[in-house]
Amino acid sequence: MVGDASDVPDVFDPRIYAAGIPHDRFRALRDLAPVARQEEPEILGWPAGPGFWAVTRHADVVRVLKDSGTYSSCLGATQIRDPDPADLPFIRRMMLNQDPPLHGRLRRLVSRAFTPGRIERFGATARERARTLIGAAVADGGETDLVRTVTDDYALLNLTDLLGVPASDRGLLHAWTERVIAYQDPDEPPVLDAEGRPVNPRSPAMLAEMFAYAQDLAAYKREHPADDIMTSLATSELADAELEMFFFLLTVAGNDTVRSAAPGGLLALAEHPDEQRRLWTGQAVMDTAVDELLRVHPPVLSFRRTAAHDTELAGRPIRRGDKVVVFHASANHDERVFPDPHRLDLGRTPNPHVSFGDGPHVCLGAHFARLQLRVLHEEMRLACDSLELTGPPRRLVSNFINGVKSLPVRLREPSAPPA
Repeated sequence: MVGDASDVPDVFDPRIYAAGIPHDRFRALRDLAPVARQEEPEILGWPAGPGFWAVTRHADVVRVLKDSGTYSSCLGATQIRDPDPADLPFIRRMMLNQDPPLHGRLRRLVSRAFTPGRIERFGATARERARTLIGAAVADGGETDLVRTVTDDYALLNLTDLLGVPASDRGLLHAWTERVIAYQDPDEPPVLDAEGRPVNPRSPAMLAEMFAYAQDLAAYKREHPADDIMTSLATSELADAELEMFFFLLTVAGNDTVRSAAPGGLLALAEHPDEQRRLWTGQAVMDTAVDELLRVHPPVLSFRRTAAHDTELAGRPIRRGDKVVVFHASANHDERVFPDPHRLDLGRTPNPHVSFGDGPHVCLGAHFARLQLRVLHEEMRLACDSLELTGPPRRLVSNFINGVKSLPVRLREPSAPPA
């Protein structure tokens, strides 16, 4: 039967994504099996799983994300791999892994910290940081790895400002993020238990150090309040366990959203010099352009839900307890919604991409992420006449995060003559 795991393209294996979004596979799924069974074989030392439904059309992805009563974030959490059942109560403390109404209570509490005024005040700091990082890369001859010299530090230092984490501790945040996000990548070897099995990076044991830090920082903020997110959380009605989980969520999601989207957008501009010129000469509106760059390079590739009861999706029977995985990267290139979806069009409107999700779990920090991306591209436009690739990018091995590990480029100053 079309749609069974034996006769559809594999979009589970994280190694596939090291070559970029597998557009041919996703298109085949959208056309022939928009809700398709996928196998979960043992890969990279991680144990085999029971399989899942891959959802690839835009309309179906939105339907799943909006219907939390049918497609639960809580029952099995939001990663494709099943967590250890013993860890589930712990994992469910995080807002990301909750359903309404509990999810709504926590979201309302934390959204008070993400006030537009507070976020906009960080804009000036982000702009100065972007200007400094890009300026140093240009002054150093212009040939650089943008991930190493610009985008990693830009994302991480902006996050430390927003959270209120001392800049001297940014190395801790980077290490914790790498452990959670890059666990499928060979460059980040997994931590093994006594029996040689990889340990879930989201397990209580692996997060203990981060949580202890969060409690120490919260105690400091109560004594020394400041205009930052951790002060707001530390003085709110959050329980200790809830505060710890929010620190984890904001550290990982807050960092890696921009850390992935920033080099991904710059890569798209380098690969499309006509659109790059259109943006840098002011022929494209920056906010519209940022959304198009997010569409073609979503920071998150997929998210998992679990069916709360028997249902049907795109003609396929879904049973209670089945894993249902939406693929944002596929939905963003669905020909049914986006004309000529593989063409970068910085003036594309409307642009209903799902790079920040949809429904009750739509990204809480989307405004902050867009602000950072807009500022980065504005400063890049001012500092450079052109952005050119000097080698292939290196991508993260992951079926979750659309990461770029290296982006070798040449940045030309506006006054520099052609080589």
